Amino acid sequence: MRRTRFHVPSLLAALALAFAAPARAAEEAVVIPTPAIDAAPASGIQTAVLAGGCFWGVQGVFQHTAGVVNAVSGYAGGTKATADYRMVSSGTTGHAEAVEVKYDPKKITYGKILQIFFSVVHDPTQLDRQGPDVGTQYRSAIFTTSDEQKKVADAYIAQLNGAKVYKKPIVTKIGALEAFYPAEAYHQDYLTLHPTQPYIAYNDIPKVENLKKLFADNYLEKPTLVSASKATN
Repeated sequence: MRRTRFHVPSLLAALALAFAAPARAAEEAVVIPTPAIDAAPASGIQTAVLAGGCFWGVQGVFQHTAGVVNAVSGYAGGTKATADYRMVSSGTTGHAEAVEVKYDPKKITYGKILQIFFSVVHDPTQLDRQGPDVGTQYRSAIFTTSDEQKKVADAYIAQLNGAKVYKKPIVTKIGALEAFYPAEAYHQDYLTLHPTQPYIAYNDIPKVENLKKLFADNYLEKPTLVSASKATN
């Protein structure tokens, strides 16, 4: 099943959905404990790859997170040959819409990134979907880049499940990252470039607002954009 975004058969259908709903999604921010186990201090820029539904919102949240030096929308879980938006949208490629988060461990830890991921980015109890988006390409997943990341992620999920933070068990899949493929240019910085687009306004802007509310010390008012990063390289 495909979500109603900008490739809609009828723009009127998207607008009707937006005006029939509240100005903001009734999405509650989830207050969760910090990880009991976190990654050891490291030097140099580190990488986290996360999937939690539409990559527009995931990217948007981490672009507003202090310590993140770049957040790129893309695909993980499938092959290079199928790392194409239309193919991934079929739900048959093995890919998930994912975001590659490059971060400075001196400013933010891997555990804090996971806390934000589980708290405001998405609902980790929804299997193969997020909100209106249905399919394996919208699954909740953590693609680890080291044994330590896997250890931290496994321990944190066990911690949250044990504390019964959510009404249902977390279904987030954890697996080693084989490759990450950046998405097409028109998907990058989408939340910032299209804040009034109905899907963004209803589903994703509240996530950024929740970040500001729950993680004030980690919030950046001015997002770190992919386009700005390319301009300085």
